[in-house]
Amino acid sequence: MNAKTMPDVKNLPWAQFLSEFVGTGILLLLGLSLVIGMYGAGSPIAVAIPDLRTRMVISGFIFGAIGGLIAVSYVGKVSGAHINPVVTLGFWLMGKITTPVAIGFIVAQLAGGIVGCLPLLAWGSMGRSIDFAATAAGAGYSMTEALLGEVATTFGLVSALCIFIGYRPWRRFTPAMIPFLYAIMVPLEAPISGTSTNPARSLGPAVLSGQWDGWWIYWLGPLLGMAIAILLFSFLGMKVEEARLYYFESSDRKVFRAAKSTHAART
Repeated sequence: MNAKTMPDVKNLPWAQFLSEFVGTGILLLLGLSLVIGMYGAGSPIAVAIPDLRTRMVISGFIFGAIGGLIAVSYVGKVSGAHINPVVTLGFWLMGKITTPVAIGFIVAQLAGGIVGCLPLLAWGSMGRSIDFAATAAGAGYSMTEALLGEVATTFGLVSALCIFIGYRPWRRFTPAMIPFLYAIMVPLEAPISGTSTNPARSLGPAVLSGQWDGWWIYWLGPLLGMAIAILLFSFLGMKVEEARLYYFESSDRKVFRAAKSTHAART
């Protein structure tokens, strides 16, 4: 990359990068606190709700609701609330954001995921009992099965986003769809791989706990699941106008409508 093709650092959307950093940090802080509170050793919630499958449904719904609320918050208005590198890469593959913006989003998400997990140390022994909610292949499952589980669940997430954002009448319901999706996926797949669907979600607790077993699954699986979903629903890519999960008519369209801007420049 020479000086002519290097992006102008001053013109990069730093407010959006900061928003993704904050949004991803909040997602992991609240979401993984929920996981620790639900499944950590000595959890009073486990005593109150002894059925594991019921707790999985509840935790999946609440985790998804946290993501949905971030999407409709100010974070979502500023950055589109990707809060997940594979979501950003999905929009990039559809041509909705430029490469420099996609890189900035992903770096911000990964950094936010790590910083957002630091307060989890306050959970002490309860957090350590489950490695601060680090993801790993479940007991009795192979790495290949865990990988396929991540492929399947990330495919489900990205496919649902393509469908809801691609069909205008459903678009405004995108954040509300996410809790129900995770309430279904978590009890079905969490015992296999932990239902990460998000490299930043897996990176943060891995850094905190030092649990790196099968770490590559939580990169390769989501990337493959996303790519398959984007390929299968490529016909909806033309209908996805902006790289957002909500606030589709907000400002800064030059950031979130890269494909249209590029086309206009060429014509």
